[in-house]
Formats: sequence, C-alpha cells, structure tokens
Amino acid sequence: MIAQEMAPEMSEAALPLPTPDMTGDDLFRLGMMYSSGSGGCPMDRVSAHMIFNLAAMKGSIEARVYRREMSEEMDREEISEAQRAARRWIDAGVVSLAA
Repeated sequence: MIAQEMAPEMSEAALPLPTPDMTGDDLFRLGMMYSSGSGGCPMDRVSAHMIFNLAAMKGSIEARVYRREMSEEMDREEISEAQRAARRWIDAGVVSLAA
C-alpha cells in the first residue's frame, strides 16, 4: 500500500505520513524511511519518490538527488503514480508548499 492511500486522519500508529508542518528536511528524512523500510515504514519506492518530490519542492537538495536515483530504479508507471500522489497530497492541503 502506498502512503497516499492512507487517510491523513488515521492513527499515527498506522504509518508515519507527511504533515503540513514538515520542512523539506523533515520530508527528506521521511522519504529515507520509506526508501529503506525503516522507522515503522514499509519499503516502498513509489511512496519514497512521492515524499522526496514533496521534500524537493520544499527546498531539500538531498531529496532531489535521492529522487533522481530512485527514478533510475523505477519504471515509468511507478514514477507517474508517485507524481500523481504528490499532487494529491498538495491539493488536499496536507503538505503546504508555502514558505
């Protein structure tokens, strides 16, 4: 299950998810958790790419590097899915791109 399928109001015990107050660095760390399957997160390339994308939009240089590296391991459909998921998080207001 990719992270965006989890309802934001679900119990925090379910999965660590992006929140409106997260910085680019916070999101980068969360993406690392999904990319490695650590910190209570399943290993999930689509969710990791999505979160790295959000982190990059909030200014994380490291997230840009990791997003590019993950893209090399993913097929086109997975990347598209991750990009659509990031847009849903932004559109829902769960992740704010305002400084």
